[in-house]
Amino acid sequence: MAGLNAALSSGGGSDFVLDRADGYIGVLIDDLITRGTIEPYRMFTSRAEYRLLLRADNADLRITPKGVKLGCVSPVRTKNFLVKEKALSEARNYLQSLTASPNQVKNAGMAITQNGISRTAMQLLSYPHINLLRLQALWPELKKFRTDVSEQLEIEAHYATYLKRQNSDIEAFRRDEMIEIPWDLDFDHIGGLSNEAKEKLKTIRPHNLGAASRISGVTPAALIALLRHVKRKKFGGFNKTV
Repeated sequence: MAGLNAALSSGGGSDFVLDRADGYIGVLIDDLITRGTIEPYRMFTSRAEYRLLLRADNADLRITPKGVKLGCVSPVRTKNFLVKEKALSEARNYLQSLTASPNQVKNAGMAITQNGISRTAMQLLSYPHINLLRLQALWPELKKFRTDVSEQLEIEAHYATYLKRQNSDIEAFRRDEMIEIPWDLDFDHIGGLSNEAKEKLKTIRPHNLGAASRISGVTPAALIALLRHVKRKKFGGFNKTV
């Protein structure tokens, strides 16, 4: 069913869901359901809107909590993951608490703009020529960080600006995913839908607005018409600003 990407029934009867922002398999399944294919499907990374987040280095952080909740992660691996997650969180918070003036950074051998504005260690780590090893000149205690934690922090810092923007996009995406479309909705009686959009929607029966938006032939205007109809049906009216 569209919108329940990579959904597997767990022992407790709940669904295990991987959506387009969780992993490439979520992209693959959603594409095949909502867009279809007339040729062999190739899972190119370019198909994923949020590929900056779908990296190999953070796969454990993205997927392990879901696996733990589902009950398919061993106790030993769960314990190791929780230890790493705690270490990463503490290290991240520590870097955010450390600050240095431009002059202090310069005296430590790192060139940054001398504008008088102090920067946190995490902000300094976002510079291409600065890593945790170089920051040890300012804060020697950073050498105590675990190797895997240090690598993760450096990646996060280097992509911080882009990741912040992508996280905002994901929040908007998931808001759309939460707007459910009734399974028995009669698309033929929705004004503003082209015949092509009606046929596609009737064939695919998207579970939510997000899935509908990814169907070829369903335009932004059709989505607005669909959203208004769903809100009218659910609440007996709709906000005219929608």
